[in-house]
Amino acid sequence: MTLKPVVNDPQGLAVTQGLHALGYSEVLESRVGKHIQLTLTASDRQSAASRVEEMCRRLLCNGVIEDFHFQVAEAGT
Repeated sequence: MTLKPVVNDPQGLAVTQGLHALGYSEVLESRVGKHIQLTLTASDRQSAASRVEEMCRRLLCNGVIEDFHFQVAEAGT
């Protein structure tokens, strides 16, 4: 999950400034987010994707200030 583009990201700004201080002037902007890994059972990929999207909308993501993206992978990949 990452903050929506219209939301100020002080942590991202600090990362950008730190990279500039280290000589990485080519970095124009950075956004800092969070990564959540879930392991679940489902009958198929579509069912898994539907359930994960529901989980994100209901609990994992603050829809007011965050966007979310997810990938569904088979166990062990």
